[in-house]
Amino acid sequence: MAGSTNRSSMRGSRSRRAMSDINVVPYIDVMLVLLVIFMVTAPLVAPSIVNLPTVGGAAPQQQTPPVVVNIGADGKMSVRYKDDAGATQQEQMTRAELNGFVTDREASHPDQPVVIAADKTVKYEAVMQVMSDLKARGVKRVGLLVKSQ
Repeated sequence: MAGSTNRSSMRGSRSRRAMSDINVVPYIDVMLVLLVIFMVTAPLVAPSIVNLPTVGGAAPQQQTPPVVVNIGADGKMSVRYKDDAGATQQEQMTRAELNGFVTDREASHPDQPVVIAADKTVKYEAVMQVMSDLKARGVKRVGLLVKSQ
């Protein structure tokens, strides 16, 4: 009986052990091939090109000309706008007069944009105060006018 217990213990020691490591080299090769494929095809894809349909009877959108608030180097403000007849008007204004003008203009032309054209020597704070006043008066679209290089 002693011999039979010996054989069973030897048979258990000869059993196969599970392999505990994985060979990742093939996976790395596949990932590198995919990376090269994506790098080659990425420039060929034309992003954000939308081919819009055309309509025969569509009228172009009417763009209202903006009200331009000019802030000079000396801090004086003038407002240039087109009246209802289409004539260009320009008026010198203080900040208080500008607030009243914008309130009246916003009531008659609610979606008209306002553009601030300030001299580059004007303090940033002065421009931001005018922009804040315009937003407080209900102007939805306020922008800054810049000169292209």
